[in-house]
Amino acid sequence: MTAVLTAPAATSDVAQVSDRVGLRETISTSFTMAYRGLLKIKHNPEQLFDVTVQPILFTALFTYIFGGAISGSVDSYLPVLIPGILVQTVVLTSVVTGTQLREDMDKGVFDRFKSLPIARVSALAGALLADMVRYGIASTLTIIVGLCLGYRPGGGVAGVVAACLVVVVCSFAISWVWALVGVTGKSAASVQGISMMVMFPLTFMSGAFAPVSTMPGWMQAINHANPVYYMVNTCRDLMNANVYSSDLLWSLVGSLVVIAVFAPLTVRAYMRRA
Repeated sequence: MTAVLTAPAATSDVAQVSDRVGLRETISTSFTMAYRGLLKIKHNPEQLFDVTVQPILFTALFTYIFGGAISGSVDSYLPVLIPGILVQTVVLTSVVTGTQLREDMDKGVFDRFKSLPIARVSALAGALLADMVRYGIASTLTIIVGLCLGYRPGGGVAGVVAACLVVVVCSFAISWVWALVGVTGKSAASVQGISMMVMFPLTFMSGAFAPVSTMPGWMQAINHANPVYYMVNTCRDLMNANVYSSDLLWSLVGSLVVIAVFAPLTVRAYMRRA
């Protein structure tokens, strides 16, 4: 007599493996990468020279060089200059994001990140989040130097804090542009050269240091498409009168559009070339 044996039916489902990372894990790993960026600053404090020396140097020089020529006196020029120099300092600081990103990629640091089970955007977003600390330091020092020179913001503490937050948010958005340049650039030097070549004209023609009304008509027209122009107007409205104007809306909407466009492009380029 032959016994027939049958295999028991499987009672447990096989766990499915997915390469998708959830939103919570993406946010968590992004902040972990940001902490790594802060540790880099801790071990290499010279990276903060541009956000510590530059605000003090530029604010003092521009105040005494242009104050009498543009506004007749230093006291009259400070409400024009300090919001403008705040925007210029932080925006130019965002250029360093692309340069340092290119240096890390050249050293092979991001090759290891690509092999980790984390969201692809985490390494890039973490680096950009860490740079927001640099923006905060630059903003704080610019305001302190302005106060030492005699600037008294009519918008009070609330207006100053709001202006600083707007500048930091907008600069975070702009840093995605330079992150894309950093990922696709051939060297850190070329990335820095391209970034400065673009940002210096946009900053100086934005009205940060001189009234836009005194500029040629064609330059005034270009300013309507210049994001730095709206940032400068927003900071002046907030710091001098605590007024929330349409320029604030344009600045925030523009920042969201820049992130929506350049963040996916940067991640795609990073995965292709890192």
